[in-house]
This record gives sequence, C-alpha cells and structure tokens, in this order.
Amino acid sequence: MSDDTALAALGDERFVSLTTFRRSGEAVSTPVWVGRDGDALVVTTPRDSGKVKRLRSDDRVELRPCSRSGRIADGVAPLAGRADIVTDAGERDRLTAAIRRKYAVEYRVVMALERLSRSGRRVRVILRITR
Repeated sequence: MSDDTALAALGDERFVSLTTFRRSGEAVSTPVWVGRDGDALVVTTPRDSGKVKRLRSDDRVELRPCSRSGRIADGVAPLAGRADIVTDAGERDRLTAAIRRKYAVEYRVVMALERLSRSGRRVRVILRITR
C-alpha cells in the first residue's frame, strides 16, 4: 500500500494517534478524531493546546490507528506527514464540518460538554495533515 493510500485509510479510523515533536525531539502522542479533506486528513484541537505549540516549531507528525484511550496495536508502523495549522474562520468551519459529519452525535455531545466546562471558551483550530 502506498503512503498516500495509507494516509487516506487512516481517515476511516475512529481514532488516530497523532504524534508531534518537542524542540528536544521527544515524541508526544495524543489520540484524536480524524476526518478527510480530499487527500489530506483533518483534526480539530484547541488553539492553545500543546499539539499546536509543538507544531509551530516543527510541522512533522506521525499517525497510527489507535483506540479511544490511545492504545496502538503491536507492530503498527507510524505514517509520517506534515501538519498545517488552519486558523482562517471560513476554512476552519468547512474542515470542521468533515469531522462533525463523521462523528455526528458524539461530536455534538463532546463539544457541548466542552462549552459547559471552562475549556469551552477555547478557540479551536484545524490541523490539516498531508504527506
């Protein structure tokens, strides 16, 4: 399977482990929802999250299918990519719709709970991931 096909296949997963890198090179992995935008994958996250901070200095990412808790099956190799931080409101709304469609009720419930908590005031961005 080509890397482009493998990247597209990750868009069908319920959860993906997104690995970003600290300035020291240390990898930090987080389970995330993932949607598709053509040949790219999209992830939503708060603008002030650690993922975004790390991506501002190093746009490299690695992706692997995982469980809701972030557990990765033994022997699954990471797929390397690059992430762009999408902050434009119109583009962010368009890409968020891909995630909203895929996760439907689950997305609405989690976002409602987030809005009720103190973290609900956090502005979200989209990470657009390509090879």
